Order: sequence, then structure tokens, then C-alpha cells
Amino acid sequence: MNKIVLKLYVTGQTPRTKRAISNLYQICEEELPDNYEIVIIDVLEHPGLAESEKILVTPTLIRQLPPPLRRTIGDLSNKDRVLMGLELDSPY
Repeated sequence: MNKIVLKLYVTGQTPRTKRAISNLYQICEEELPDNYEIVIIDVLEHPGLAESEKILVTPTLIRQLPPPLRRTIGDLSNKDRVLMGLELDSPY
């Protein structure tokens, strides 16, 4: 089974960033154990990547694989919203 690849775009190491990262790992461990890869991209360190993905707000989470791309924004505190927004509520 192919892993689900998630890219999380953040701005620095703010409390909101830390909360989003923690929430994402918790969701993945509960819902996608051993079936995910998370890439965290700080837009301050990699502005070109943010520009190429058209990231206007952080935190932004993109489901890169499997296609099609899906995105959601915010601190990822609402697990159901994250799963539904990224279409991760269906089995992979």
C-alpha cells in the first residue's frame, strides 16, 4: 500500500505552528498508522516552495499523494474536518 504524503506549510516556530504539527501527528497516528509521510515546510525558510504551491495562509496542509491534491488550513484541531477536507475519511 502506498503511503499518504502530507505537506504542512507553517510560518516559523509559533505556538500555532507547534499546535498544528502536534495535531497532525496525532491524527495520523490514530487514523493512518504506518501509512503516512509528513513533510513540514517553513515558508520563512523556503518561500519559493510556498509560492509554487500558492500558499497564502499558514498553517496549510496538502495531501500530495494519492491524487488528487487536497488542502485544508488552520491548526488542525478539528480531526473530523481535517479528515473530510483531505478526503482521508475513506479507507486507503
